[in-house]
Amino acid sequence: MEVSLEVVNVPFAIALLAWIIIDILKRRGHENDSNNDDDVKGKIRGYLRVFNVVTVVFSIIIFVLYLGFGFYTYWNYGIVPTKSVCLAITWFVASLVLIYWMDRGFSELKPRPPLVLILWWVFSFGLVSFSVLVYVVRLLGFRELPYRLPEPDIVDVVSLPLLVLFCCRCCCRPLSHGELERPLLLRKENDDDSSFNNASIWSQLTFQWLNPLFEKGRIEKLELHHIPSVPESETADNASLLLEESIRKQKTKSTSLPKAITGTVWKSLAINAVFAGLNTIASYIGPFLISNFVNFLTQKDDSSSYHYGLVLAFIFFFSKTVESLTQRLWYFGAHRIGIRVRAALTVLIYKKSLSTKFVGPSNGKVINLINVDAERIGDFCWYIHGVWLLPIQVFLALVILYWNLGAAPSVAAVFATILVMVSNTPLANRQERLHSKIMEAKDSRIKVTSETLKSMRVLKLHSWEPTFLNKLLQLRETERNWLKKYLYTCSAVAFLFWASPTLVSVITFGVCILLETPLTSGTVLSALATFRILQEPIYNLPELISMIAQTKVSFDRIQEFLGEEDQRKFITSSGPKESGVAVEIKAGEYAWDSSSQSLKNPTIKITEKMKIMKGYKIAICGSVGSGKSSLLCSILGEIPRISGAVIKVYGKKAYVPQRPWVQTGTIRENILFGKDMDDAFYERVLEACALNQDIEMWDNKDMSVVGERGMNLSGGQKQRIQLARAVYSDSDIYILDDPFSAVDAHTGTHLFKKCLKGLLSEKTVIYATHQLEFLDAADLVLVMKDGLIVQSGKYEELIADSDGELVRQMNAHRKSLDQMNPPQDNDSLIAKPCQISQIEVIEEKYGDPICFGKLFERSQEEETETGRVKWSVYSTFVTAAYKGALVPVVLLCQVLFQGLQIGSNYWIAWATEENHKVSREQLIGTFVMLSGGSSIFILGRAVLLATIAIETAQRLFLGMITSVFRAPISFFDSTPSSRILNRSSTDQSTLDTDIPYRLAGLAFALIQLFSIIILMSHVAWQIFLLFIVILGISFWYQTYYITTARELARMVGSRKAPILHHFSESITGAGTIRCFNQEDRFIEKNLSLIDDYSRVAFHNSGTMEWLCVRINFLFNFVFFLVLIILVSLPRSTIDPSLAGLAATYGLNLNVLQAWVIWNLCNVENKMISVERVLQFTNIASEAPLVIEDRRPKPEWPTEGTIELENLQVQYKPTLPVVLKGITCTFPGEMKIGVVGRTGSGKSTLIQALFRVVEPSGGRIIIDGVDISTIGLQDLRSRLGIIPQDPTLFQGTIRTNLDPLQQHSDQEIWEVLDKCRLADIVRQDQRLLDAPVAEDGENWSVGQRQLVCLARVLLKKRRILVLDEATASIDTATDNVIQETIREETSKCTVITVAHRIPTVIDNDLVLVLDKGKIVEYDKPGNLLEDSCSSFSKLVAEFLRSSPKSNNNNNVHHR
Repeated sequence: MEVSLEVVNVPFAIALLAWIIIDILKRRGHENDSNNDDDVKGKIRGYLRVFNVVTVVFSIIIFVLYLGFGFYTYWNYGIVPTKSVCLAITWFVASLVLIYWMDRGFSELKPRPPLVLILWWVFSFGLVSFSVLVYVVRLLGFRELPYRLPEPDIVDVVSLPLLVLFCCRCCCRPLSHGELERPLLLRKENDDDSSFNNASIWSQLTFQWLNPLFEKGRIEKLELHHIPSVPESETADNASLLLEESIRKQKTKSTSLPKAITGTVWKSLAINAVFAGLNTIASYIGPFLISNFVNFLTQKDDSSSYHYGLVLAFIFFFSKTVESLTQRLWYFGAHRIGIRVRAALTVLIYKKSLSTKFVGPSNGKVINLINVDAERIGDFCWYIHGVWLLPIQVFLALVILYWNLGAAPSVAAVFATILVMVSNTPLANRQERLHSKIMEAKDSRIKVTSETLKSMRVLKLHSWEPTFLNKLLQLRETERNWLKKYLYTCSAVAFLFWASPTLVSVITFGVCILLETPLTSGTVLSALATFRILQEPIYNLPELISMIAQTKVSFDRIQEFLGEEDQRKFITSSGPKESGVAVEIKAGEYAWDSSSQSLKNPTIKITEKMKIMKGYKIAICGSVGSGKSSLLCSILGEIPRISGAVIKVYGKKAYVPQRPWVQTGTIRENILFGKDMDDAFYERVLEACALNQDIEMWDNKDMSVVGERGMNLSGGQKQRIQLARAVYSDSDIYILDDPFSAVDAHTGTHLFKKCLKGLLSEKTVIYATHQLEFLDAADLVLVMKDGLIVQSGKYEELIADSDGELVRQMNAHRKSLDQMNPPQDNDSLIAKPCQISQIEVIEEKYGDPICFGKLFERSQEEETETGRVKWSVYSTFVTAAYKGALVPVVLLCQVLFQGLQIGSNYWIAWATEENHKVSREQLIGTFVMLSGGSSIFILGRAVLLATIAIETAQRLFLGMITSVFRAPISFFDSTPSSRILNRSSTDQSTLDTDIPYRLAGLAFALIQLFSIIILMSHVAWQIFLLFIVILGISFWYQTYYITTARELARMVGSRKAPILHHFSESITGAGTIRCFNQEDRFIEKNLSLIDDYSRVAFHNSGTMEWLCVRINFLFNFVFFLVLIILVSLPRSTIDPSLAGLAATYGLNLNVLQAWVIWNLCNVENKMISVERVLQFTNIASEAPLVIEDRRPKPEWPTEGTIELENLQVQYKPTLPVVLKGITCTFPGEMKIGVVGRTGSGKSTLIQALFRVVEPSGGRIIIDGVDISTIGLQDLRSRLGIIPQDPTLFQGTIRTNLDPLQQHSDQEIWEVLDKCRLADIVRQDQRLLDAPVAEDGENWSVGQRQLVCLARVLLKKRRILVLDEATASIDTATDNVIQETIREETSKCTVITVAHRIPTVIDNDLVLVLDKGKIVEYDKPGNLLEDSCSSFSKLVAEFLRSSPKSNNNNNVHHR
C-alpha cells in the first residue's frame, strides 16, 4: 500500500516540471508586452507579496524536513527511505513552481496558484490527514484495523498544520478584470473592497477583512465615513422588508413575531448552530484525552510511546484551534443576526409609531421598545443555541465521567450538577425580580429627570431646583435599595458559580471513595477538567431561563404595539371631488378618549352638515377649552370619531399646530420640509412670515442650526418657522391652530396681511384664533363653546346678534381697547406724519439673538474625549468608595482562592497515585478542607465587591446630578436634554451593574492567568520564557487593536442617540408629518440612521473577534509547545501529577486568555461611561444658593423698590454688550410695563433681575440690598414670575400649584377661583388630586397659563414679573385675569414684559427699550400725549390692526 502511494508522488513531480516548461515556452512570444497598470496594481501587489512569500517558505520547510528525515534514517539504519526521497523531490519541484509563479504570475495579479500545484497540496493534505487519523485510532485501541494502512512519521505530523494553510491558500479569489480597471480614486471613496462583502473564506475565517480598518485607525482618528457599510443582508431596509414579508406570509389572524423573525434568519441560525455544535464537541476533547496524557506521563521510559505523546499533543492543539475558531465564528454570527433583527424591529416600530393616530404612543414607551425590547431580542441571538446545547453539554460530561469513573460516580456528579442548578434557580428568579424593580425605579427617576431638565429654567426662576433635586435623590435612593439587594443576590450567584466545581467534585470523589472505585491521577484530573467545563452550563441555565422569559415579554410588548389597530377608518377621505368644495364636514361626534364616559360627553359634537368652498377663509373662535383645536384635528382625521360620517377633504393639506414643532436641523431644512428649493418663492415666504429680520441677525442666516425642540428660538420664531413651512408647501387647504398667539400685534397683522390675505389669498384657510381683530376678514366665522359650534355665519351677521357668544367675546375685546384709547380721536393719531418710522414689537427669545448661530453649532456636537481613557479616570473610580481601602482586600481574597483551589486539585491528583499511601478519610478530608477554604474566600470577594460597586455608583451619581442642578441656565440652553439623560440612564446603569465587575473580572482573570503560568513554569522552567514572548506579542496585538476599538466603542454610543432623537422628534410631530405626506422621507432618514449604527456595531463586534482569533491561536500554540516539552522531558525530571495538573489548567488557557483580553478591551470601552459621567461633575456652577452671613431679613423685600444703577450685561466676554448702562428706579407698589423691539434687551433685563445672567457692570438694588451679594435662593424665592412658556409637571393639580407644600387647600381654592380655574378643577371628582399629564398635555395651552398665574398668586410675592403671561388666552378671560392681577397685586411691584399693548396700557409707568438703552420712561398717559413718542406709535399700530371702527361701533350700539 505504502509503495503504491509513494509512486503517485512521481507523476505529480513530473506534472509540476511539465507545467514550468510549457509556461516558459508559452511566454516567449509575449515578452515585449508592456504593462500600463503598474500604479493601479501596486497596492494589490503589496497585499499579495506577504502571503506568497510565507507560502514559499513553508513549502521549502517541508522539503527540508523530508530531506533531513531521509538522511537521518539512512545514517542510523543504512536504509534509503523511498517515501522521504519521493516526497522531498516532489516538494522541491513544488517550491520551484511556486517561486516561478510568484515571479511571473504575480506580476499579472493572479492570486490563485496553478491548478496542478493546488491538486498536489490537496492530495498531500488528504493523505497525511488520513494516515494521522489511522494512527490515532490504532493508538487509542478503539478497534483493530483489517488492513495495513499507511502510518505517519514525525515529518507528516509537523507538516499537517502547514498543509492546512496551503489548502486555505487555494481559496484566494482571483481579481476580476473590472476590479483591475477600477481607478484608485474610486476605490478610495468606496473602501468596501477591503470589507466583509468581498472577503475570501480564509479572510472571513481569520477576520483579515478588518486589517485595512485597523490600519486606518492607527494612522488617524476614525470617523463614520471611514467605516465600510454593512453587508446587504444587515441593512435596515433589507432586514425590515424580509420581516414584513415573513409577517404577511403568516396566514393566521394572530401574527407570531418570533415565528416571523425565525422565518427571516433561519439560514443564518442554522449555520451558527453548526459552529456552536462543533465548538461544544471540540471543547470536550481536552477533558476526554487528559487522562490518556497523564497516564502516558506516569509510564516509565518507553521509546515507542514518544510518538504517542506527540500525537496526543497534536490532537489537543487541533481541537483547541477548532474550538477557538468556531467560537469566534459563532459569536460573530450571533452578533450579525442580532444586528439584523434589531434593525428590522426598529424600522417596524418606527413605521408603526409614525402611522398611529390619536395621541399615539407615549414618547417614553416607544423609546423603551427600541432601547430595551428590540435590543434584548437582538441579544437573545447569543443565547438561542444554549437551549439545545445545554443537554448536549451535560450528556458529553456524563459520557466522559462514565468512561473515567464508572456509573455510580457519574450519576452522583449529574445529581450534584442538578442540585446546584436547582439551588441557583430561586436566586436567578430573585435576580430577575429585583432587576425588574430596578428598571421600574430607574424609569420613574428618568421620567422625573427628563421633565425637570425640560423645565429647568422655570425651576431656577422659582428657586425650586433644590426641592426637585431632593425628589430625584429620593427616587435614586429607592433605586439604590433595589440595586443593593440585586448586587448582593448576584454575589450569592457568583459564589455558587465558582463553588460549583468544588461541590460537584467533593460529592463525586466522595462516592468514588465510598464505593472504592479505583482512582488514578489521570481519571481525577479528567474529572476535574470536566467539572470546570460543566461550570458554564450550570451558571448559564438560570440566565438562559431568565433571558427566555425577558425576551418573551419583549416579544409580547412589541407584538402588542405592532398589532394595535391602525384605526384607519377615521382617516379623512378624499373621494370624488365636488366642484368648488374644499372640505365637506358632516354631523358626527369625536372624542380623544374613546372610553364609555367620553361616549356620553364627546370632545366635539358637530350637529349639522357644512361645506367649505375652495378659497374660503374660515375663522374659529371661542374661549379657553371650547374645542377649537379638537375641531381642527377632526378635519385632519387626528381625533377618533365615535359616530357620524367621515369629514371629506379634497386636496393637499398643510397644518400649523398650536404647540410649535420644529426639527433639529437648519432653518432652511425646516421650511423646505422635503420640497425642492425655489429661490424666488422661498424669499416671498420668508418675507410674508416676517422671518427676514430674524434671519439677518443670525451668523449663518437660514443655515443656522435649530437645536432640540427649537430650544433657543422664541415661541414666536418657532411659530413663524412652522407657518413658513406650511406656506412653502403650496397646499390646497391650510389648517392653522392659533398662529398669532405667540407674536405681538404688529407681527400678527403682518402675518395676516402677507400670508392669509397675500400668498394664501387663493387657498382655503381654516384658522383658530383668540385675536378677534382677525375675524372680520373671514368668509365664515365658527364660534365654539363646550365642544359645540354655537354660531356660524359671516362676521357681520354674527355681530348683529346681541345675545350671541361672539358679541359677548367682542364686548370683552372692546373693553380692553377702551383702556388704550388716547384723549384724541383714533383717526387723528393714525394720520400723524411721524407714523412712518414705526417701532415694531416683536417677541424676544431668552438669550442674545446675535449669538444664535454660534451657540447652536457648538451645542450640536457632543464633546467626546479622544485617545486612551486617562489614568485619572481609573484612579477616581477605584478610590471613589472608602478611598479604595477595600480593593487590596478583594484582590487578596482572589489570590487565596486561586492558591487553595490549585492546592486542592494538586492534592487529590497526588494522593490518588499508587505509591502515595494516603487513607481515604485523609484524602477526602484534606480535599474538602482546601476546597471549602477557597469557597469562603470567593464568597468574601463577591460580597466586598458588591459593597464597593454600590458605594462607587452612588458617589459618582451624586457628583454628577448635583453638578448638573447647580449649572447655569446657559448650560441647559447649549446642552440637549438627551445628552444629560444618556449619562443619567445608560452610563449610570453601566456604573451601577457593569463596570465594577468588569474591572474586578480583569484583575481576577490576570491573577488566574499568572497562577497558571507559575504552575506551568514550576513543572518546566523553559515554559516561562515562552510565556514572556507570547505575552509580549499579545500586548502588541492589544495595543494595535485598542486604538481602533476604542473609537468604534465611542461611536457605538454616539450613533445610538441620533436614532432615539429622530424617533422622539418624529412621534412629537407625527400629525404634522402625516398631514404633509412626508412619511416616506422620514422613514428613509430613519433607515439611514439605523444603518449608520449597524455598521459601527458590526465592525465593533468584528474587531473583538479579530483580536481573539489571533491571541487564541498564540496561546493554543504555547499550550501545544508546553505539551511537547512535557512529552520530551525525561520522566525522572517531572512530577507526573503536577505536570498533569499543569496540562489540565492549560486546557483553560485559551478561554482565560480570551477573557483577559476581552476584559482588558471592554474595561476601556466601558470606562468611557465613567469618563462621560465625570465630564458632568465639573460643570461651572452658578453663584451659591445661600450665603449665610449675607442673608436678607425674612420679610425682605418690604416695599419692592428696584433701583438699576448703570446696569451693563453681556452674555460672554467675547459677545457684544446687550444692556448698555441702564439707570432707572422702579418705585415700590407700582405697575411697570417694559416694551421694545427684538434685541432691545427686555428679556435680558428680567434675566439680570433674577441673576440668570450676572451683570458685567453696575448693580441692581432691591429695598437697599445689592442682589449680587446675596444667595440665589434668597433672591429668587422672594420674587415671582410667570414665564412666556406655561410649564406644568406630571403629578396632581396640588403639586403643580404648590410644589413646596407650603399652603392649605383653602388658599389653593381661593387662587383657583380668582384665576377662573375652580369650575374646571371641580369637574373631576378627585379635585386637587386630579392628575396632570406629562407637560400638562391634558390641559389646553390657555388653561396651563392660568395655572402658572395661580401658582404665582399663591406665593404672594412683593415683586412680580409677567413675561407676556396671557398670550394664549381669549380676550374675555384675559380681561378678567388682568383685573385679578390688578386687585391681587395692588401692594406689589409688577413688571410686565408686553407683546399685547392693552396689557401695559393701564400700568403706572412704561419703559421703552431700544438696542439696550432706555428710549422713554414715563406714565403711559404722558407718552400718549406726544404722538411722535415711540410708545404712541406702538399703540397706533395695535389700533390699526384691531377690528374696523364701524364694527366696534356696532358693538357699542348692541
